[in-house]
Amino acid sequence: METANIHFGLRIVILALAMAAWQPGVLFSAETDAAKEGTGMYFAKKAYEAKPLPKFAKLRARLPSPIYDDNPVLVRLYWKAWELAFHNFNEPAPQSGFVSQFIDAAFNQNIFLWDSCFMTMFCNYAYPLVPGISSLDNFYAKQHEDGEICREIVRKTGTDFDYWVNHEDKPLISRWGWPGYDEPVGGARNAPVVYTGRTIPSPNPKLTLDALDHPILAWAELEHYRITGDKDRLGKVWQPLVHYYAALQLYLRQGNGLYVTDWASMDNSPRNAYLKNGGTGIDISSEMVLFARQLSEIALILGKDTEAHEYSAEADQLASAINQAMWDEKRKFYFDLMLDGKRAPVMTIAAYWTLLAGVASSGQAADLVTELKNPETFGRPNLVPTLAANQAGYEPLGGYWRGSVWAPTVTMIIQGLEKYGYSDLARGIALNHLELVAHVYEETGTIWENYSPDHAQQGKPAKSDFVGWSGIGPIMYLLEYAIGLRPDAAHNRLVWRIEPGGRRGCKRFRFNGHVVSLIAGPATNGSKGEIIHVQSDSPFELQAYFQGAQRTFMIKAGKQKFDITGISK
Repeated sequence: METANIHFGLRIVILALAMAAWQPGVLFSAETDAAKEGTGMYFAKKAYEAKPLPKFAKLRARLPSPIYDDNPVLVRLYWKAWELAFHNFNEPAPQSGFVSQFIDAAFNQNIFLWDSCFMTMFCNYAYPLVPGISSLDNFYAKQHEDGEICREIVRKTGTDFDYWVNHEDKPLISRWGWPGYDEPVGGARNAPVVYTGRTIPSPNPKLTLDALDHPILAWAELEHYRITGDKDRLGKVWQPLVHYYAALQLYLRQGNGLYVTDWASMDNSPRNAYLKNGGTGIDISSEMVLFARQLSEIALILGKDTEAHEYSAEADQLASAINQAMWDEKRKFYFDLMLDGKRAPVMTIAAYWTLLAGVASSGQAADLVTELKNPETFGRPNLVPTLAANQAGYEPLGGYWRGSVWAPTVTMIIQGLEKYGYSDLARGIALNHLELVAHVYEETGTIWENYSPDHAQQGKPAKSDFVGWSGIGPIMYLLEYAIGLRPDAAHNRLVWRIEPGGRRGCKRFRFNGHVVSLIAGPATNGSKGEIIHVQSDSPFELQAYFQGAQRTFMIKAGKQKFDITGISK
């Protein structure tokens, strides 16, 4: 029997493993057919074409190879992340109905939607050598006719994780409810969502609320496009994304126009108790703004101007509702809303989704940045904790979502900061996280699910060998923030922000179909410039920045050499 003093996060691990081992029919009449009638109808790919699974030993010599003389540990960490990632590449199981090879979340025997979205972000840099973005194909292939996509699907059978299926055919319920951080799991299971100010959605959903958190598929697809320039893929996923968005609008939108969520957004956060029975979350509401804005962006890329305008207008309308109801002018922060419309008191990292979604004004963004620098709340030694340090329940060692530092939320914050012009702060947070992961790697020999906010160690609890989304730091942050390479495939452009120091660069860097090697190092003639060596298989534009100077080079196929000198201050 569970006790209240066991970490909620650890209970989730134990219960998830137990659920994965269920026999059909124990609690519900489980679905046994891998390919359900009416699923995957919006995604064209219907079958898996067998091919060899990539192996690390064979592909290592073709992967991007970073150069970073300032800290060789980061390069060793990079290769460790890829080694772990290759252990988690999988072929579809027979009869699963999955249509593509995929990277697994390294958590249990199921695939997870938002984990997979984040894993694609570092796999993009080895595209098309490894199955990164194709991991999402299997979720589109299992999309229900009404647009719902389950956040957790059984790897062996291809069926939605049984516990998140609405077998009872009820209006929207939360299977696990909204337990507080010090409450045992299951105190309010199968609790209904109470809709206020709107009619109950019809027909009843196929899934429970637990299955419908974090709709970030469009973000993952656009990140893939930013690096690879694969416009054709955006066309293939347009219909699945549109129907997914519509399903979330139908079932998750509360009468106030904002969106409901439950424990599944942040498992054991103190916020959960305030969201009971239909409270609205600042994260899910902002994510729906983000989803609409990104559908608008994809529509423009695909030449769908009318749809682009419609989604943009919906995003602006929802953003306005968030600012009216969820921004607290006295506390200068965004908060969840309880079912009665009052603001919940808990300060969590969820508020920072407003930056990535473009919800906050410039003034509100400045206030959020102030809290990121405040050591009493989010400005802890390891950035950025998921719960403000001055909140009840904060755990200096992590405690899962009671303070732990997670790669996905750090990524959300740094990309949101960049949208508002805080690029230096974003880079500082990315490097802070990368150095933390590297230090713990040196101490333990592996990469962890999450990390302590106050101590240079893994979080408690946290899974080891977790690549998994924790590969974002060692791979993506090293390439984009430490070395400074940022692709803009749509414009056939590579932006390189070169920091002073030792040699840096990357051999076999992949973007927009190019394979290019770039190395920058201090000039040997005593000047304050950098010498850039480039070898490319095809032309592109290189925008180089160094100590206030900016130069644009038109790269041709073959070898070239350039120099750039910083501006004296």
